Amino acid sequence: MVRAKMLLVEDDAALAELLIWHFQREDFDVAQTPDGEEALILAQESTPDIVLLDWMVENLSGIEVCRRLRRMPETANVPIIMLTARGEEEDRVRGLETGADDYVTKPFSPRELIARVNAVLRRVRPALAGEVLTFADLEMDTVAHKVRRAGQLVALGPTEFRLLRHLLEHPGWVFSRERLLDSVWGQDSEIELRTVDVHIRRLRKAVNAGGLPDIIRTVRSAGYSLDADAA
Repeated sequence: MVRAKMLLVEDDAALAELLIWHFQREDFDVAQTPDGEEALILAQESTPDIVLLDWMVENLSGIEVCRRLRRMPETANVPIIMLTARGEEEDRVRGLETGADDYVTKPFSPRELIARVNAVLRRVRPALAGEVLTFADLEMDTVAHKVRRAGQLVALGPTEFRLLRHLLEHPGWVFSRERLLDSVWGQDSEIELRTVDVHIRRLRKAVNAGGLPDIIRTVRSAGYSLDADAA
């Protein structure tokens, strides 16, 4: 299981303690603050996988924190669930329009919130919701480091494994060679862009062995995508 990093922004100490306990039991790595400004600093220092954000927190409102998280490059795509005692439709709409992905009204059960969080993570980052990633007839066990296509084991080198894992975590997304270099090889890498093409070719050869349809799409002038329609 991949540990998901959660940023909890909640100024009710008792509720924060309860949520930390429940989410740590679910194997989340939880950072918590009651302060909106500190939340932005924490998010910049270590990008969370998901943010639980109370509407009313210290120094900055939850709405303003949400707005600023969406403007910051590091957190622009991080899912945000807003927690609030406000149940009016207008407030819910305002939260969603500001950039929140979901909205949970107090009082709520921790089990319901955990289910909502996992549902959002499954949509956004499948690797954080479980140890097996699937797409079409392709399956990756991230713990055992095994890949199967149509039930048959696929032999991959470490780089091809990381490359495929990144594509499986973002099915349908088109990644440029630069983005793939940053995500798979690391931002400090001095590897040339054409190296990405070489590893994509190796990955294609491995996952399409035996005449199986090609599910890796090449998008001219844009990059590569995991796409069932590519075949």
